[in-house]
Amino acid sequence: MIKIKRLVTLGLAMSLSIAVLAGCGNSNSTTSGDKSSAYVPKQLTVEFVPSQNAETLEAKAKPLEKLLSARLGIPVKVSVSTDYNTIIEAMASKQVDVGFLPPTAYVLAKQKNSADLLLQAERYGINPTDGSNTDKLVTNYRSEIVVKKDSPIKTLKDLKGKKIAWQDVTSTAGYIYPAAELKKAGIDPQKDVTGVTVQGHDKGVLAVLNGDVDAAAVFEDARNVVKKDNPNVFSDTRVLYYTQPIPNDTICVRPDMDSAWKKKIQNAFIAISKDSQGKKIIYDVYSHIGYKIGNDKDFDVVRDYEKAVEGAK
Repeated sequence: MIKIKRLVTLGLAMSLSIAVLAGCGNSNSTTSGDKSSAYVPKQLTVEFVPSQNAETLEAKAKPLEKLLSARLGIPVKVSVSTDYNTIIEAMASKQVDVGFLPPTAYVLAKQKNSADLLLQAERYGINPTDGSNTDKLVTNYRSEIVVKKDSPIKTLKDLKGKKIAWQDVTSTAGYIYPAAELKKAGIDPQKDVTGVTVQGHDKGVLAVLNGDVDAAAVFEDARNVVKKDNPNVFSDTRVLYYTQPIPNDTICVRPDMDSAWKKKIQNAFIAISKDSQGKKIIYDVYSHIGYKIGNDKDFDVVRDYEKAVEGAK
């Protein structure tokens, strides 16, 4: 009996040792696998989606290359995408490391596991009376539908049969939110109006000013973008409708980015937003004033609006 007990004890000890070693082996394998699969950039590619004239935007964004490179210690390449879907696909195919994505584009990218949220932009609030900035930093904005001041269009229902300038169908302020509001008012944004897709919210405002469309869906207040060349834009147009608040734009990274590098990129953008030169660049590009750490739950409202308009796409 004593011999049997000794053998059993020895067997249990050996089994336990094997299990522990196996566990350690699995743990080390997982850890090294995670490290080897995590993406550590040798050069960082950053891409924007145009919210204004694409050629102008790229020229304004280019100086970010040097500022980011100095903070990160690697070369940085900045470019402008043609539309939201292109940048999402570029991040999914690992051609782009960092994307400046508006809310709906971020939600779509997250659904496809193409992007992880790093930061959410902060902007100055907008005074609805004249489009000027307030001194309050906010993390949301609104979409507005703009018409000519003397337009007979007084309500959303009056847009039926009219021509509207939209942005891309994944644009939160340029399509999703205003299209959802049209649906609530009984207007099908695909069938009951003639949609004209323009690239850049400034182009939407100009289309209204030039009489090419009856109305345009733009962010609040995109008229400031064209005010320099069209000083009477506020007196020549009016806001027909404001949507509910929309979460501000995001800065996202490809999901396989090394966690230490995610933090490094976060810190770099926050630091740049506090630098006088950097602050001017991000303001000229997207009217961003600063950044806060992003929270995915803040974009659930965008997901709700997206569902509301899905049937109209």
